Amino acid sequence: MPIYEYEHLGKPCLSGKRFELKQSIHDESLKECPTCKGAVRKRISHVGLCLSKSNAEIRDMGFTKLVKRDDGVYENVTRRGRESRYMEAGKPETVPDLSKIISD
Repeated sequence: MPIYEYEHLGKPCLSGKRFELKQSIHDESLKECPTCKGAVRKRISHVGLCLSKSNAEIRDMGFTKLVKRDDGVYENVTRRGRESRYMEAGKPETVPDLSKIISD
């Protein structure tokens, strides 16, 4: 069962400002804390990824990997087609074209 993270909207209680809860993916989100009955909201948690794959495999899975090379400069080591090799701050034309990767 997945673990979901919730955050109190008001003062924290004994369970803290944020708490985790095991729930089925089909369960509705909590609206109140099970401990204090205060209002809570579901948070989007950090996701841990272990990428022990080559850059080509990462690209083929649909991900983009940027490696910092200098202040405001990132190398796109998974570039596709005519994408720029380097992404630079303030230059939108160097940003990877996600429309080729992400679809509705």
